[in-house]
Amino acid sequence: MIRYSLLKVANFRQVRPRNILPFLQKNELLYVKRQCSPSAVYFQSRNYCKKKDGGSEDGDGKPPPHPPLSSYDNEDGKDHTQTTLPASVVVPEVWPQVPLIAINRNPVFPRFIKLIEITHPDLIELIRRKVRLNQPYAGIFLKKNEENEKQAITNIDEVYKVGTFAQIHEMQDLGDRLRLVVMSHRRIRLLAPIFEEIEQTESRRKRTARKLKELGLNTDKAKQEEPDQESRTSTKSQTILMVEVENVQHEKFKTTEEIKALTQEVIKTIKDIISLNPLYRDTLQQMLHQGQRVVDNPVYLSDLGAALTGAEPAELQAVLEEVDVPKRLMLSLALLKKELELSRLQQKIGREVEEKVKQQHRKYILHEQLKVIKKELGLEKDDKDAIEEKFRERIKDKNVPKNVMEVLNEELNKLGFLESHSSEFNVTRNYLDWLTSLPWGLTSSENLDLCQAVKILDEDHYGMDDVKKRVLEFIAVSQLKGSTQGKILCFYGPPGVGKTSIAKSIARALNREYFRFSVGGMTDVAEIKGHRRTYVGAMPGKVIQCLKKTKTENPLILIDEVDKIGKGFQGDPASALLEMLDPEQNANFLDHYLDVPVDLSKVLFICTANVTDTIPEPLRDRMEMIDVSGYIAEEKLAIAKQYLLPQAMRESGLSKEQINLEDDALNQIIKFYCRESGVRNLQKHIEKVARKVAFKVVKKESEKIVVTKDNLEEFVGKPMFSHARMYEIMPVGVVMGLAWTAMGGSTFYIETALSKLPTFDKDKPEHKSDGSLELTGHLGDVMKESARIALTVAKNYLLQVDPTNRFLLTNHIHLHIPEVSSFKHQLSYHVYIVLQLKPVYPDPDFGLLDYPVLFVKIIFINFS
Repeated sequence: MIRYSLLKVANFRQVRPRNILPFLQKNELLYVKRQCSPSAVYFQSRNYCKKKDGGSEDGDGKPPPHPPLSSYDNEDGKDHTQTTLPASVVVPEVWPQVPLIAINRNPVFPRFIKLIEITHPDLIELIRRKVRLNQPYAGIFLKKNEENEKQAITNIDEVYKVGTFAQIHEMQDLGDRLRLVVMSHRRIRLLAPIFEEIEQTESRRKRTARKLKELGLNTDKAKQEEPDQESRTSTKSQTILMVEVENVQHEKFKTTEEIKALTQEVIKTIKDIISLNPLYRDTLQQMLHQGQRVVDNPVYLSDLGAALTGAEPAELQAVLEEVDVPKRLMLSLALLKKELELSRLQQKIGREVEEKVKQQHRKYILHEQLKVIKKELGLEKDDKDAIEEKFRERIKDKNVPKNVMEVLNEELNKLGFLESHSSEFNVTRNYLDWLTSLPWGLTSSENLDLCQAVKILDEDHYGMDDVKKRVLEFIAVSQLKGSTQGKILCFYGPPGVGKTSIAKSIARALNREYFRFSVGGMTDVAEIKGHRRTYVGAMPGKVIQCLKKTKTENPLILIDEVDKIGKGFQGDPASALLEMLDPEQNANFLDHYLDVPVDLSKVLFICTANVTDTIPEPLRDRMEMIDVSGYIAEEKLAIAKQYLLPQAMRESGLSKEQINLEDDALNQIIKFYCRESGVRNLQKHIEKVARKVAFKVVKKESEKIVVTKDNLEEFVGKPMFSHARMYEIMPVGVVMGLAWTAMGGSTFYIETALSKLPTFDKDKPEHKSDGSLELTGHLGDVMKESARIALTVAKNYLLQVDPTNRFLLTNHIHLHIPEVSSFKHQLSYHVYIVLQLKPVYPDPDFGLLDYPVLFVKIIFINFS
């Protein structure tokens, strides 16, 4: 690596690039190569040149002759790390051709030093050659586009036309890049690009290759690189390395009062900036070490003022391009004023932040001192002591099990040794908070009065006798035993029949705390069993949260939508419910977060589901299943009159004097608008009627609105259903059946058509036929099996009645079942198929319901 250092004559010590300017004297500079011997060191100035020992080189004071330029040309192919840097202090007044160095951000003003790093290979080669030729000069121009990071440009329009003429004072050759310390001297203007240097460089390479060939050296590598050199030549032809420049002279001016005033204002502003921000002193010292009277020189003062600011590149370039000195001073002063305001704002922000930090620190110190004083006086305890006392106060009146108490004491002891600001301290404190918040041994007093329980249940729900009887049985058993035990019940039935609401009424009837959570779509076991304490944000499961909220060991917990529980990669929540809902295990339920057994045997669990098929068999086996069937029309009418209509009137702000919904209208809504098993849709229609009545009352159309079956369509629209039959007389090949779903029951039709098969000779074995069956409709595997069973039953029946009857063996049967996908009960279709296939046609007012067996028993159900 080549390193050219600038040394001061007085003490010969090396000067770093950032400290180089203070040591630049007017006439005494020394460039010396680090590797050279002391005897080869020369002092060079404008007037004399002496050897180190003090002897005169020649009497006329001329500088010693430099080696010929050929010695710096490096045409012999040797490494140029041994080349010295003979540079002259005298900067030429005119230098028309210079290498172009394009920079970003800020321009370089005259009399300022800048550190530049060059990575462009062509520019590196050019700078090396110029330094060897004792021409260490360059033109530094600012790029117009700040995002352009290229050091070599391809178009002179990419840079501003006015730049600075700079002298290279120090160069470090790092191989693939050059590090230059340059000092700018004057303003120059870019005139035109020069491409001759590229051609000279190429010819020089060719001469070097010829010399290597004459010396017999291996030129294979050079030949291989020729295509690359040619490609680089084409690239270089587009790169501007050398430019033609001219000096920029400022306009002549007289030192008028205006200039003096501007000068004094600039100096005052600079002093104010330095007083606010001492960092600007280094930059100012660099300028003052040049021996220039900055105060008396408006030219240098304007450049100094602009260089001190952190203005935008375009604003600084405007100062550099201005040739009118008074205008340049004005531009520089404007930038200095902006910088002064910015410095004041920074100082203000700094003072505010510092004051805030001091106040916080002072407050913290005073708080700590106050804590120590109070602790010494016995007025206040330590935070850890207060936390421990709070936790022990919580469990003082609770019947905490022995094993839980051991864990509690162990965690409290550990808490005393932990740092209060550590994360483990917070984890332990949260764990103790949960552990001491549980109702250990606390239960609520239950209501064991049967009459009061019946009254409460009848107030909220009509019908549902099976559920009410089971609750009353539970109360009776508890009254005889003198104590209550937890049970696991499961209410299943269609939506809207009151499964969830009856659970809340049961809790009120038993005087138990009520807690509900839904497991529909739940896929994480941690929702049931809790998270491990080591996880961030860990917390117990839903059951432990219930005990903390209800503050009793015997609440009523409703687990809703248990048939819709999910299963994912985080585990199977249905399996986690097995331990919680098992009477033999839930007395010692273990939550992952608490990691201590919790007694759930006194909890009354009630689960709800729409269907039982999707409930896992082990889970279904642990629950007592109670069917909550749909309501018939009479029950819906009673529910509407006793519960739904009064509720809708309260929500709409209506009184009995403003609305009268007749029973005929309610029956009309039930039969032609709401045929589902529950009453949720019926409630929506009644609320719709109440809203429209409220609208009419507010518009003062009438003081009291009477809703009858005649004007019902005005409030709820056209009927959705009708009692019209699809077939007045049941045709041959059509059978009516019954089907049920989670939404309730419905009727359906099965249609059959026959077509003759080709005639065969029954005496020939190869012509034997068993007939054929074609099924259409959305049929599942069970339905297809039912159809085949039906065909077999029909064949056996005909064989018993008429062995010679080959009706089913010689005909193709096409059986179509419309809307089958909407029915849940699909197992009895073979009964209807049998009735179609045998010559028995039931009464059109009868439907059939049975299960698929080869020996069928048919039950006739009257639904007319």
